[in-house]
Amino acid sequence: MRARFGNISHVRKKDAVEIVTEADTEAEKEIITTIRSRFPEHSILGEESGLNDGANDFRWVIDPLDGTVNFAHQVPIFCISIALVHRDEIVLGVILNPVDGQLYTAQRGQGAHLNGQPIQVSKVKAVADSLLVTGFPYHILEIFEPVIIRYGNCLKASQAVRRLGSAALDLCYVAGGRFEAFWEQGLKAWDTAAGALIAGEAGASVTTFSNEPYNLGDHEILVSNGHIHQEMLELLRL
Repeated sequence: MRARFGNISHVRKKDAVEIVTEADTEAEKEIITTIRSRFPEHSILGEESGLNDGANDFRWVIDPLDGTVNFAHQVPIFCISIALVHRDEIVLGVILNPVDGQLYTAQRGQGAHLNGQPIQVSKVKAVADSLLVTGFPYHILEIFEPVIIRYGNCLKASQAVRRLGSAALDLCYVAGGRFEAFWEQGLKAWDTAAGALIAGEAGASVTTFSNEPYNLGDHEILVSNGHIHQEMLELLRL
């Protein structure tokens, strides 16, 4: 990934707005080859290659390059996200920013870590004192009004709102206390699988906009430090 940063020869459009580079596809091939060498019977769901069913209850969920638009424009905010799911429960999450070497990891029931050191969510208790982060889905024009209403509500109520362009890193930054909350709709399983576990293991509340427990594949997610979760739910309610 580092070798390809600033050195890509072709950018292909998946559709009208979503793009893919050779870095996406090459990284996913490397990851799958590594997993297959150790766990040949596991299923693998990759953003670029789709689902490859295995012979048992374990499934790896891979986003080889979360933040492709940033990557293509040489903005150093992107990551590799890998999760392991057992019978629909996320049990392992690993997210690496290859630019700065920050490696976020979590194993269910064992806390979350940044480069081996434990991390926790922030202790801020009010949205007014919070730095929030969100993202806009590729199909934003189809759901423009609810996205912008929610964004406006949170912008007016908080200290500030950022939009970095990598949902997986957004989740890690909530886990590490840099942001107090993250919300987005229209995400895919590979965008959130690893990050949702890392945030949860760091003490975050992880739900849908209606305060139901977040399940892998849900199309909306709210992750907060817990203290401001109820306030955030109110801001996101339409």
